[in-house]
Amino acid sequence: MGERKGQLLVGVAAGIVLAAFLFLVWRNWNQVPDADHREPTPAPTRTAQVPALATEALEGSQAEARRRMVEYQIRARGVGDAHVLEAMETVPRHEFVPEEYLQSAYGDGPLPIGYGQTISQPYIVALMTELLELDPGDKVLEIGTGSGYQAAILAELVDEVYTMEIIPELADSARGLLDRLGYGRVHSVNADGYYGWEEHAPYDAIIVTAAPDHVPQPLVQQLKEGGRMVIPVGPVGWYQTLWLISKEDGEAQYHNKGGVQFVPFTGEH
Repeated sequence: MGERKGQLLVGVAAGIVLAAFLFLVWRNWNQVPDADHREPTPAPTRTAQVPALATEALEGSQAEARRRMVEYQIRARGVGDAHVLEAMETVPRHEFVPEEYLQSAYGDGPLPIGYGQTISQPYIVALMTELLELDPGDKVLEIGTGSGYQAAILAELVDEVYTMEIIPELADSARGLLDRLGYGRVHSVNADGYYGWEEHAPYDAIIVTAAPDHVPQPLVQQLKEGGRMVIPVGPVGWYQTLWLISKEDGEAQYHNKGGVQFVPFTGEH
């Protein structure tokens, strides 16, 4: 009896060993990893794409805002130069306004940029640019860099842009922004624009984005024969006159283009 019981136990043990061996063979064959060594499940691709999709949607809405700005604020008011309209629709105006005014970046008006200065109304930017009648090979001088927006518009239209800003903080921030957005070929300097930038004169066109109470003669002198200058002129705190000045036979010819309102020219003159 005892011998049979011992044989039975040996048989059970052998069966257990065989079953364990078969289980190990099966697991190895099916390559089932241990729970503690499973490879982490990759995150769903959709989750990784959410920031990119949100960015694309935002960029799309901004592009649509620019299109509407051009169509309803600029073209509808009579600006018809196709190149100017394209530049206005290309340059991301929202990049040039302070964060607190982003929602108004494509609105129909100027916006503060600090230090008592503004980024001009989109229509005025387009109008003044169109009045210059620019060609791609022209050299343009801008007085009053401000945010850098007007310089970027000019850089979409001509090969050489020179821009001057008297306020150091604005000059620095505009320089950095223009570089970041790919407008590195715009030449900028922190200096008083009243006296122009004689080193690079003469200019095919000059645009002034602040209002002096008289036309700076150094700018007239640096304008090339046949060149054009657009400048608001008038008293501080009042409406000014937007003048188109053309240089013919060495003489400045003045053309009144209507009333405007700009921040005053800065500096002692």
